[in-house]
Amino acid sequence: MRRLRWYWGALVLTCVALLVGFFVFFGSESRTGRPQPRQGPPGTGPLTVVAMGDSTVSGEGAGQYTATTNGQGGNWCHRSPNAFVDKIATPGITAHVNLACSGAPAEQVALGDVKQWTEGSQAQQLAALVKDHRVAAVVIAVGANDEPKFSNQVTDCFKAWFNPGGPPCSTALKQSWQSKVDAMVPKVAKAVLDVKKVLAQAGYVPADYQLILQSYAAPIGPDLPEDLRSLNGCPFRVEDLRWISQTGIGILSGGLKTAARETGARFLDLAKAGVKHEACSGGANPATEWFTRLTLQLADLGQADRAGHALQESFHPNAAGHAAIANCLTEFIAAQDGNASCLAGADGKLHAAPEVVAR
Repeated sequence: MRRLRWYWGALVLTCVALLVGFFVFFGSESRTGRPQPRQGPPGTGPLTVVAMGDSTVSGEGAGQYTATTNGQGGNWCHRSPNAFVDKIATPGITAHVNLACSGAPAEQVALGDVKQWTEGSQAQQLAALVKDHRVAAVVIAVGANDEPKFSNQVTDCFKAWFNPGGPPCSTALKQSWQSKVDAMVPKVAKAVLDVKKVLAQAGYVPADYQLILQSYAAPIGPDLPEDLRSLNGCPFRVEDLRWISQTGIGILSGGLKTAARETGARFLDLAKAGVKHEACSGGANPATEWFTRLTLQLADLGQADRAGHALQESFHPNAAGHAAIANCLTEFIAAQDGNASCLAGADGKLHAAPEVVAR
């Protein structure tokens, strides 16, 4: 009888152990047998959207730069509270962090030792950020400062305007632009992959966050008053303005879309985001423009450490441009998947128009 009780007791203990094991292995699954989805990003801290990249992200041209990035100690990253990342209004996201730096190449966004205006790797800065923030979305715009060196090309076009007897800058660009963009793609892809690596090392899985690579908007276009095609606003030849806005910016977007596809990032195309709002397009009413005209900070010319940056704001999205981009990005993040283009709607705002996938 005693032996029988012992067998019954052992059987009960075995059943309890099996039940405990069952709930340990299957307690996180629903009644359908499927695992319950993770409840957002891991870690602690506020739900956060992070912006990384170059001047089009930092807020160059949007004004009111933070003191520490407005020349202090040699830091000219020009981060502005008017930048689009601070204007994104996504439910649940309560923190907005801008790691971008004016002039940044892809190598400074990636992991490594490359610095931009005294600041180290943006990916490494992200690694520090995730210790006390829960990242829901990362928006990256980078590449124009790599092989295409877009600002250098704009400078060449500026020089061509000064030399009306010489060839337009677009003559040379037509021959080399595609190869320059092709050389840029792997650099951008590495930067994006390093961002993914940082988040993976912090315990993130792809479903925890959105990774967005966006392209560039054309800051200037051919449709502007003749009197502003000068040092008063936009000193460029019409044929060069036309090529940049209608061809060059599209090729650049195509390269960035390739980088997004190779890295599994969502792609947001801004190539046509500035149409009818380019620098100088407003004529006598610059309030309608989303990009800065030729901008010279006269006060900086009298200071040796600032004189070289007096033109830095020229032909970048202004505060109104960043607000427009933020509206498009807010919609894009809310959509959660797929690619899109930022296009102006009937209400005059930029909206995320989903990419139509051919079947």
